[in-house]
Amino acid sequence: MTIPLVIDTDTAQDDCVAILAGLLTPEADLRAITMVAGNVGFDRQVKNAFMTFNVADQQVPMYLGSRLPLVRPWASAENVHGDGAGGLDMDFTGYSPETEHAVDALLRLAEEAEGELNIVAIGPLTNIALAVRKRPEFASQVKHLVVMGGSNNARGNITAAAEFNFYVDPEAAKIVFDAGFRITVVPWAPLTLQQAVFGRDVLERIAAIDTPLARFFTSVCSATLAFDESVGIPGTTHPDSLSVAVLLRPELITRSAEYNVDIETGSELTRGYAAMSWGVHGLAPNATVIEEIDAAGFQKYLLDMLSLSTTPPREFRTAG
Repeated sequence: MTIPLVIDTDTAQDDCVAILAGLLTPEADLRAITMVAGNVGFDRQVKNAFMTFNVADQQVPMYLGSRLPLVRPWASAENVHGDGAGGLDMDFTGYSPETEHAVDALLRLAEEAEGELNIVAIGPLTNIALAVRKRPEFASQVKHLVVMGGSNNARGNITAAAEFNFYVDPEAAKIVFDAGFRITVVPWAPLTLQQAVFGRDVLERIAAIDTPLARFFTSVCSATLAFDESVGIPGTTHPDSLSVAVLLRPELITRSAEYNVDIETGSELTRGYAAMSWGVHGLAPNATVIEEIDAAGFQKYLLDMLSLSTTPPREFRTAG
């Protein structure tokens, strides 16, 4: 049985790996990707997604969504990701997105597959929130929403308090967690920092695979590796591909719990902070938060995927 899904993304670094997982995992029925403002410049994100399609030698419809958060200026993570593709470029002739807006596509796809469609949201939640605002019943039509965002009573990665996706559009995140989705959260900390970091030993194993997919992985993760190591993280971080993996291979989840998740929107000091209440404060749960995964199993899942043989139709070149 296949799993129908859409990936809502701000394509850079591990987002590219997440799209590969959606394209190349046999259980996945990836019906579309939707683009949201986040990691790097919006048009660069689109190119990064097309390059990911190219290396996989597969593509699905791409729908362009919001280029700005709901009410705030866009904040980038270009200091972390560079261009999000390690300087790769290619000829984009013939690659073009669909004309339908991402929000309308999400609403249509959820209605066409009511109760069956899964969404993996690995960027700011602007598109998902706009879909809820446009049609509140959207939340009940989606089978499962996997959200990469927040930290579970732990440190942030863009401020001391906040993880990037929720920081960029906290109002959108708050709308989504209040909307009634069945939500699973893949948090930045402590989960990602403890169990979804690939150190130099793993990265050397990936480089040795020497397939087009493995070479692409090494390139797109290069800028982030340099940044992560500069701030004391011993490798590249992979919460986005983990978010797709836990949907497609739920056996990778070894511990999770029900939480009430709320997002801070009123304070500049703690903007985007995810308050995750673990059940002792009298608050009704609205999400399942993953606390532990089979880290070795996740690593094997990605390495097996990167070992697949593909024939990219376009050659990559170094930008500039």
